Amino acid sequence: MSEDARTAPEEAEALRAELESEAEAHGYHLNPDVEFAAALAEGLLANEGRFGYRSCPCRLATGDAERDRDIVCPCYYRDADLDEWGACYCALYVSQVVLDGEKELGPIPERRPATEEERAIGSAARTLGARAGDAVPVWRCRVCGYLCAREHPPEKCPICGASRERFERF
Repeated sequence: MSEDARTAPEEAEALRAELESEAEAHGYHLNPDVEFAAALAEGLLANEGRFGYRSCPCRLATGDAERDRDIVCPCYYRDADLDEWGACYCALYVSQVVLDGEKELGPIPERRPATEEERAIGSAARTLGARAGDAVPVWRCRVCGYLCAREHPPEKCPICGASRERFERF
């Protein structure tokens, strides 16, 4: 057995633990199925080895970092998927209701636009919307002042830990 084959599970577990720590520190949650999350971490490491960046292991990456920037983990679609489905597309990240067992995970439809042209239009719309302030609402944490531009406020403020109810539209 090669040294790479022996270290892959340890590296994947170390990355899973690192991702879990980062997620919890910023108001997110990793899938509680440790083996499943470690397998996804292994996929992230494989993609990092292949492409030089950690693209989502459940999506096809092109190898062009600029074209794939929307699927570098955590991907652009994570927050919307968490709000709507309780998990991101690959289910590495889950919402509090899934973590608490109040919602069961099911299939998560692909949110990423199919073509590169559609992705470019979506990226431009996100940029313009953030500048104009009308395409994506901006939420403010009433406790610490943290601002985020997304459809819904986060479950938990990544700065002070305040719950979603403590956010107001800015």
